[in-house]
Amino acid sequence: MKTQNESIRTKAQETFEKHLEYLSTGNISAWMALWNEGGVLEFPFGLKEYPAQVSGNEAIHEYIRHFPNYLKIEFTKPTYHLTEDPNLVIAEFKGFGKMVTNGRPYNQTYISVVKTTNGKIDSYKDFWNPLVLQTALGENNKYDGATANM
Repeated sequence: MKTQNESIRTKAQETFEKHLEYLSTGNISAWMALWNEGGVLEFPFGLKEYPAQVSGNEAIHEYIRHFPNYLKIEFTKPTYHLTEDPNLVIAEFKGFGKMVTNGRPYNQTYISVVKTTNGKIDSYKDFWNPLVLQTALGENNKYDGATANM
């Protein structure tokens, strides 16, 4: 029988895995349903042309809705690093894909720090190598989500 903390942790990890599934299939509506109202999406090491933080569901949706038009990606099974807080997910994983707009490869290593409540995302810190994205986007190939009014 699982303890309460184990059940919470399992639910948080299931939410994280749904996040990967929905992004890889381009199901943005389902991906947005994983978020609590007022969520925060952060990119501590992102490119300067793009927002370092996107706050609120409307802004997050505006940012991510273009994702399937730019990138087709598959993610590896994440490795989880357990924390004292069962609502906090720290995961390492890889993404293998290509840019839809130019066919360039996009192969990335991620570390994500995700805070959840009741199986919904409150905050998501996405650590990745911005040079991989810059190379994949190529010259004059910008991601529309970055120009959204945030």
